[in-house]
Amino acid sequence: MVYAIEEINNSTDLLPGISLGYKMYDTCDSNARGVRVALALTNGNEVESAPSKAPCTRPAQVQAILGDTSSSTCMAVATVIGPFYIPQISPFATCACLSDKTKYPSFLRTIPSDYYQSRALAQLVKHFGWTWVGAIRTNDDYGNNGMAIFTEIAQQLGICLEYSVSFFRTDPPNKIQKIIDIIKISTSKVIVAFLSYLDMDVLMSKLSSHNLAGYQWVGSEAWIFDSQTAEMDKHHILDGAIGLFIPKAHVSGMREFMLNVKPLNLPDNNMLIEFWEALFSCKFNQSNPSAENKRECTGQEDLSELQPSFIDMSLMPIFNNIYKGVYAVAHALHSILAYNETYNHKMQLDPFTILQHLKNVYFKTKEGDEVYFNENGDPPAKYEIINWQPTENGVVDFVTVGLYDASLPADKQLSLKNNSIIWTQKSKQVPVSVCSEKCPPGTRKVLQKGKPVCCYDCIRCAEGEISNTTDSITCVHCQPEFWPTERRDACVKKEAEFLSYEEIMGALLTAASLFGTCMTAVVAFIFFRYRKTPIVRANNSELSFLLLFSLTLCFLCSLTFIGRPSEWSCMLRHTAFGITFVLCISCVLGKTMVVLMAFRASLPGSNVMKWFGPTQQRLSVLAFTLIQVVICILWLTISPPFPFKNFKEIKDKIILECALGSTVGFWAVLGYIGLLASFCFILAFLARKLPDNFNEAKFITFSMLIFCAVWITFIPAYASSPGKFSVAVEIFAILASSFGLLICIFIPKCYIILLRPENNTKKNMMGKVGQKTF
Repeated sequence: MVYAIEEINNSTDLLPGISLGYKMYDTCDSNARGVRVALALTNGNEVESAPSKAPCTRPAQVQAILGDTSSSTCMAVATVIGPFYIPQISPFATCACLSDKTKYPSFLRTIPSDYYQSRALAQLVKHFGWTWVGAIRTNDDYGNNGMAIFTEIAQQLGICLEYSVSFFRTDPPNKIQKIIDIIKISTSKVIVAFLSYLDMDVLMSKLSSHNLAGYQWVGSEAWIFDSQTAEMDKHHILDGAIGLFIPKAHVSGMREFMLNVKPLNLPDNNMLIEFWEALFSCKFNQSNPSAENKRECTGQEDLSELQPSFIDMSLMPIFNNIYKGVYAVAHALHSILAYNETYNHKMQLDPFTILQHLKNVYFKTKEGDEVYFNENGDPPAKYEIINWQPTENGVVDFVTVGLYDASLPADKQLSLKNNSIIWTQKSKQVPVSVCSEKCPPGTRKVLQKGKPVCCYDCIRCAEGEISNTTDSITCVHCQPEFWPTERRDACVKKEAEFLSYEEIMGALLTAASLFGTCMTAVVAFIFFRYRKTPIVRANNSELSFLLLFSLTLCFLCSLTFIGRPSEWSCMLRHTAFGITFVLCISCVLGKTMVVLMAFRASLPGSNVMKWFGPTQQRLSVLAFTLIQVVICILWLTISPPFPFKNFKEIKDKIILECALGSTVGFWAVLGYIGLLASFCFILAFLARKLPDNFNEAKFITFSMLIFCAVWITFIPAYASSPGKFSVAVEIFAILASSFGLLICIFIPKCYIILLRPENNTKKNMMGKVGQKTF
């Protein structure tokens, strides 16, 4: 402070022609003493028994107070002088509470508020993944307010405090022992210490006696750069500690000035005289030299030979804060005088005017540092991140491993060189301090009852859900077309399932369909080749060829059920199946009725055949088929079948199928086929024992029995078959019933045509069963 004042008084640019004076007092870290001094200065009185007096040639009202370093003392002083608006600038009081301008309107400082330090400490803890920490604070305004802000920010960042205890250096031993016991039984491995260096020294001596090593300490600026604390750490408990400190600074000429300080130059400075006597173990103006057994101080002793902490330039950041405070007052006074040329230097300045100019001051020091105050009287918040790194000779080296700048965007405020950090017990690995291990992707966090949010269990995501981040609190459902991987950490597209030609089942059904088609073609060829033989002509060869044609269509329509469903294939497969099968059953029904009419016609006096000749047979087949065509047209018009992606049948697959559209239409088609088949079966059953040597009704009965049995069993099988198997069941039913009709009706005739040609005669066809059999 003296150096800055002398530099300003010797300046021709700042306050030219005006000299600054000062008075220096030691509050001895006493709030009461600080308040008493502040009151005296406010009233313009001298303070009795002042430890130090500095040159001030005439009495004057104090224009500004520089100090104190303690937050509690600053609060007491600021409360007293605030109503008078006398500016107070502290170089080291960091309590965030002092930023409250409603309580402390005249307080400013050149060190950042603990609001920023607490936030920076919380971000530092979060950066290293420590979510389960302990906390120790000084039981005063500095520690309590700083830890309160840290706790609030830590909760926002997902950090939990296993314990938070207060401590003061004058606490009884049993309270200190209780803190040590808490640390011993805790599971957290990181301790955030918001302590003053005096409290840290006391606590360190107690911790050393219990050898509580292996904890990672995170410290505030009050002790993290304190060399005395490092020297007291004989058991290296604090090795690897990391924390925040004021950025390094340099004030040119400061060291030289301090080395040239001599008590003879400041004879009224009692504090300097006492310091000098203690430093050199001497005494000024001894009246009885033998009593003290000390040599007499000359005042010319050389400080550079001792290298004491008095000239330790590691404290330069604090010196720089004092330097900035003095210059801020000078610039405020300069701005007042520069705009008021008529100002009478003998008049007293208004403290409120000085305060307003001080709040708006902006300048750069000779080293290029910017100095200004925000609306709360705080400077820009910048910190260096300090790491305690032990050296080979046992001395701790304070190494800067990063920076924190609150003026930058949130994601760039913290900058660290992780590789250069040495952790507790000289480890290169970042310590782990969590209540529960991180939940990997594919799981979610479930809080443990009665414990903080950092203590949780990891539960595997439910079926159909995923989590793709670590420590996810929820699992999300995959989109319908996607399904979780085995680890449930990602959604992958579901496999589309449908009956294809490439798979074995599809290939076998295709082969069966083509085989049935070829077999029908062969039968048709045989019938065409022997179309003039009695067995072919016996029962309306025209209906036989139409039946073979419809059977061919039945075998081929099964192919429309195989392959990826499309809009056209869905409409074609069901309508083609319905119409071809009705055509087929209509032909069989016509053949059955021909058998019955032929028997009736053989009775004496019967002329029924003229009512059911070839024309009537064709018209009946056409009429029965047209009814099914009308049903299909109505189905396709009102609500046709359409391709549909079924996500529910099989959870990890998409079933591509044809939705029925109108279920009424589908069951109307099947119902009509069933009605015709039942009617045909009944007629054939009644005609099965008619006395013909070759009674076709017997074969029709067997064929319709197979047909009805197949389609009756189809219904429950179709309803219970999943996915593509339901399509396979439908194809199987089509093929089975088609083969039943083909084999039962036509194979016996082919057998006679090819292997028993002697039975293929009109006489044999017209004979009675009792007379001759084939």
